[in-house]
Amino acid sequence: MLPALYKQGFRGSVYASAATCQLCDIMLRDSANIQMQEAEWKSRKAMRAGGAPVEPVYDLDDVAGIMGRMIPCGYNKIIQVNDCVSIRLTDVGHLLGSAAIEVWLHENGEERCICFSGDIGNIDQPILRDPQHVKSADYLVIESTYGDRLHSAERADYVSELAKLIQSTLDAGGNLIIPSFAVGRTQEILYFIREIKERGLVHGHADFPVYVDSPLAIEATTVFLQCDTEFVDEEMQAVIRSGVNPLMFPGLKLSVSKEDSVAINEDKTPKVIISASGMCDAGRVRHHLKHNLWRPECRVLFVGYQAVGTPGRALIDGAKKVKLFNEDIEVCASISVLPGVSGHADKNGLLGWLHGFEKKPELVFVNHGDPDSADSFTACLNDEQGYKAFAPYSGTRFDLLRSEFDYIAEPKPIEKKPIVSKASRLVSELIAAAERLLRICKGMEGKPNKVLQGFVRDINKLSDDMEKYT
Repeated sequence: MLPALYKQGFRGSVYASAATCQLCDIMLRDSANIQMQEAEWKSRKAMRAGGAPVEPVYDLDDVAGIMGRMIPCGYNKIIQVNDCVSIRLTDVGHLLGSAAIEVWLHENGEERCICFSGDIGNIDQPILRDPQHVKSADYLVIESTYGDRLHSAERADYVSELAKLIQSTLDAGGNLIIPSFAVGRTQEILYFIREIKERGLVHGHADFPVYVDSPLAIEATTVFLQCDTEFVDEEMQAVIRSGVNPLMFPGLKLSVSKEDSVAINEDKTPKVIISASGMCDAGRVRHHLKHNLWRPECRVLFVGYQAVGTPGRALIDGAKKVKLFNEDIEVCASISVLPGVSGHADKNGLLGWLHGFEKKPELVFVNHGDPDSADSFTACLNDEQGYKAFAPYSGTRFDLLRSEFDYIAEPKPIEKKPIVSKASRLVSELIAAAERLLRICKGMEGKPNKVLQGFVRDINKLSDDMEKYT
């Protein structure tokens, strides 16, 4: 929402890691284009109904404006923001450029440090470093996404599992479709496939083609390749030092234009297609599903979390048909999930990172987790780990100088909007169409009688037909 803030008048500085700045540049431009296209579509629809045009949440000018306010920062360097505030970023290994941030506040000769963990990454992940530790802070705000859960103790062999799935799909003469998030997961998959090809783990399909069909993913991959080595783990650094491009290999094809994307499905050669979005709810991957889901020789491989209500989740749950571009597509392809774990640290990972503090913070605020997870992790810190922890609700105020709460907000459940059926939405559209017709009728004054009589006849006939259903 940074461009939206700029649109609303924000003109301050935005401090972020250098990699985050680079990724923001491409991701925010992509998002702006989506906002603008959606606003244009809604505007056309609204104007047909006599409504006002719709403005995008933000546009490309807003993106350019906020990018001009961004200040790239290196890790582990104290940065003086102003006379009262200084910060330091520490790599926490969740995404390229992710960081915990320490904020030192100076006021009336007093100093306090509050640390925000951000999303803490899992250990032993490809490409990224393990989370680095912060040594001290007076107060800590820590995430709790998996604060009540543990990942499997058995670490998945991504490379071997992926090689098996590629082998079986290509042997059957089909395509392997991998819906993947443009930033992070796509680059991991490319890293695995490079190793698969390097080790010759797929047999009988020399230099099998691999398509990355996502302009955003392609740009993000460029950022990964150009970023400073401080952002990646030792293994990837070693690959780079050996002169090997860690994300490139023979047979890799990058699809940028719409024409390139269309051509992928016109080519009958068995292939791997990596395309966004990761949950199949938008993007070019939906076209590839349309062309391949009905083919029993093909396979769809999910490599990330699939939220409830998304097409990806429906496929994993065993859907027999999915609707794509107003067409029912029968699911005959195999549906697989690459075994593995989240990019988020689990409960033990969070505790491990917290134990890196040389001195316990005075108070730990637990956030960014569902209520059960946050409450469970808070109880663990208080009852088992010897910390003073609290999971605040929105609106809670805490005075850092006095080290006491000014106000503790009560929980306020999120009001769930009633689910509107498709039939209800269509009735609303019908009423809007009728209101439009009424406005047109009111503007027909002075038109020839013959024309008016024809319209009266047509409208009455339509009304007679509609009354049969009431």
